[in-house]
Amino acid sequence: MAVEFLSGEQAGYGAFVGAPSRAELERYFFLDDADREAVQAKRRAHNRLGYAVQLASVRFLGRFMADPRQVPAEVAEYLAEQLEFADPSCLKEYGERDGTARSHAGEIQEGGGWRDFAEVSAELSEWLDARAWTTGDGPKALFDAAAGWLREQRVLLPGATRLSRLVGNVREAANQRLWDTLYGLLNVGQRAVLDSLLTVPAGARVSELDRLRRGPVRVSGPQMKWSLDRAEEIADLGMGELDVSGIPPRRLAELSRYGVDGKATLLKRHNDSRRLATLLATAVHLTTRAVDDALDLLEVLIATKLLAKAERETAKEKMKTLPRVERAGAKLATAFQVVFDTTAEQVDTDTGEISPPKVETLTAM
Repeated sequence: MAVEFLSGEQAGYGAFVGAPSRAELERYFFLDDADREAVQAKRRAHNRLGYAVQLASVRFLGRFMADPRQVPAEVAEYLAEQLEFADPSCLKEYGERDGTARSHAGEIQEGGGWRDFAEVSAELSEWLDARAWTTGDGPKALFDAAAGWLREQRVLLPGATRLSRLVGNVREAANQRLWDTLYGLLNVGQRAVLDSLLTVPAGARVSELDRLRRGPVRVSGPQMKWSLDRAEEIADLGMGELDVSGIPPRRLAELSRYGVDGKATLLKRHNDSRRLATLLATAVHLTTRAVDDALDLLEVLIATKLLAKAERETAKEKMKTLPRVERAGAKLATAFQVVFDTTAEQVDTDTGEISPPKVETLTAM
């Protein structure tokens, strides 16, 4: 696979994209005591600065620069300042003698424990295969994951084309294994049943797959009956009985989404393994989806038709009793007013004088 799938940032990975930030300079380009000791062992200022550039840039980029003299000026100045060089332009003289920069890079690689990509390509392929199989990540996500893995393992990054080709091949192999595994679960009869879903019956305008994957659209009794018939018809395909537990759930869901949303005419164009694997994943998904659709519709029917009707009838009965409740409430309010007026102490708001209740016993009240 070529690098067309890569974003601009990914295609330029392993290289400087503008000047590093101050935080990046301090994190990757700060020279500790061991770094300074290695740098000071070199003769001439330009060799020391060039060595420092390679030593620090490989930590930042994950690979050695083709020409260390092309490092951003901010990096050269930051390193020169630490080495107490007044003029960082001396870096232009670095590598003029054949082999110096290459020799320094080899020394830095050996001392820093950096490995060549060829040493770990097989291990990376296995790691990527497991990730692609379980997650179904796209090529861009896998490319970033591979670059991150290489940096964690202190492996010098390969070229973008080489890494993208590896990612593409591994992802394609994982997808093919997914399709072949699902295809292998089907017998001849089941394959014929699934393929029949892509046909358009005589007198119909859509394929059987289009008809079955379309859920209820109205809340009504006839639609409820249709939903139950649909769930029964999908269950009769028998695909829900197949054991797909060996397939990562995310991959199965991803494949079923393609089958539910894709056009039947497009599915027909795929080879047998991919087409039937997609139809199988879709049928397994629809087996449970159709039942859920029917239950959801039943819940809405109960809430809007049955319970709502009962609530309306109850509200009507309550409205009929309101006049009687109002008259009874007025009588009760009058009675309690008598109780309060005759049994509570009386307070003169002007003088504050407190008078005893008008009556002192319940019988007198």
